[in-house]
Amino acid sequence: MAYTVVTIAGSLRKESFSLKVARALAKLAPSSLKLDVITPAGISFFNQDLEANPPADWLSFREKLQQSNGILFVTPEYNRSIPGALKNAIDVGSRPYGKSSFNGKPVGIVSNSPGPLGGVSAAKHLQNILPGIAGPILQQPEIYLTGIGDAFDANGEVTKDALRQVLQQYIDAFSAHIEKHNK
Repeated sequence: MAYTVVTIAGSLRKESFSLKVARALAKLAPSSLKLDVITPAGISFFNQDLEANPPADWLSFREKLQQSNGILFVTPEYNRSIPGALKNAIDVGSRPYGKSSFNGKPVGIVSNSPGPLGGVSAAKHLQNILPGIAGPILQQPEIYLTGIGDAFDANGEVTKDALRQVLQQYIDAFSAHIEKHNK
């Protein structure tokens, strides 16, 4: 049986590094894990006034989360935090109050940047946001991918062996985390 993991690449950019990382992780995942890679595109802005009659895109996103065995966030860093579109998706998925669609789902966090810090501030913000609305977050290994700008070829394939090894180690640990919390 394969566990399904909703993998949210936090950037809306068509050729985003986060999307490339998420797709690379999906290819490296063991057969016991199926990564359903999505972006926050198409999720309308959260507005509590709409909760009584939520938009179809909210319901679809929440259902996808609820039917999954876990959530993997792959995020860039925008202004020392996560992208607004990703925060909006989290807000939509965590509502209505007390009925978070992330609730109990084991979580992984992968941040990335073409710069030297690897999106660590974005990852730390997710670590602050998710407790209380999601399940257990994979603690080790932490993964902050630096210098990601030239790590992929024109087809989105990983060109750096060191990056491929780090991604493999992470997805293997994340797979064990998913299995442990879905027994």
